Amino acid sequence: MTLLKWALIFLVISIIAGLLGFTGISAGAADIARFLFYIFVVIFLVLLVLGLTIFRA
Repeated sequence: MTLLKWALIFLVISIIAGLLGFTGISAGAADIARFLFYIFVVIFLVLLVLGLTIFRA
Protein backbone atom coordinates (compact mmCIF):
# COMPACT_ATOMS: atom_id res chain seq x y z
CA MET A 1 0.00 0.00 0.00
CA THR A 2 2.92 2.34 0.58
CA LEU A 3 3.85 2.19 -3.10
CA LEU A 4 0.33 3.16 -4.14
CA LYS A 5 0.30 5.97 -1.57
CA TRP A 6 3.53 7.41 -3.00
CA ALA A 7 2.11 7.18 -6.52
CA LEU A 8 -0.95 9.17 -5.41
CA ILE A 9 1.24 11.74 -3.66
CA PHE A 10 3.27 12.30 -6.83
CA LEU A 11 0.04 12.51 -8.84
CA VAL A 12 -1.25 15.28 -6.57
CA ILE A 13 2.11 17.07 -6.79
CA SER A 14 1.91 16.82 -10.56
CA ILE A 15 -1.60 18.25 -10.70
CA ILE A 16 -0.78 21.14 -8.35
CA ALA A 17 2.44 21.94 -10.23
CA GLY A 18 0.56 21.86 -13.52
CA LEU A 19 -2.07 24.24 -12.22
CA LEU A 20 0.61 26.64 -11.01
CA GLY A 21 2.45 26.54 -14.34
CA PHE A 22 5.47 24.46 -13.41
CA THR A 23 5.26 22.18 -16.42
CA GLY A 24 8.68 20.58 -15.98
CA ILE A 25 8.03 19.60 -12.39
CA SER A 26 4.54 18.48 -13.33
CA ALA A 27 5.82 16.20 -16.09
CA GLY A 28 8.53 14.75 -13.85
CA ALA A 29 6.12 14.06 -11.02
CA ALA A 30 3.63 12.50 -13.43
CA ASP A 31 6.33 10.19 -14.82
CA ILE A 32 7.31 9.11 -11.31
CA ALA A 33 3.66 8.53 -10.37
CA ARG A 34 3.08 6.47 -13.52
CA PHE A 35 6.21 4.40 -12.89
CA LEU A 36 5.26 3.70 -9.25
CA PHE A 37 1.72 2.79 -10.26
CA TYR A 38 2.94 0.30 -12.87
CA ILE A 39 5.27 -1.30 -10.32
CA PHE A 40 2.33 -1.55 -7.92
CA VAL A 41 0.16 -3.23 -10.57
CA VAL A 42 2.90 -5.73 -11.48
CA ILE A 43 3.52 -6.65 -7.83
CA PHE A 44 -0.23 -6.93 -7.23
CA LEU A 45 -0.72 -9.25 -10.20
CA VAL A 46 2.25 -11.45 -9.25
CA LEU A 47 0.97 -11.82 -5.70
CA LEU A 48 -2.56 -12.48 -6.95
CA VAL A 49 -1.37 -15.28 -9.24
CA LEU A 50 0.80 -16.73 -6.47
CA GLY A 51 -2.09 -16.56 -4.05
CA LEU A 52 -4.39 -18.38 -6.44
CA THR A 53 -1.93 -21.10 -7.37
CA ILE A 54 1.09 -21.83 -5.18
CA PHE A 55 -0.05 -20.62 -1.76
CA ARG A 56 -3.45 -22.23 -1.93
CA ALA A 57 -4.32 -23.96 1.33
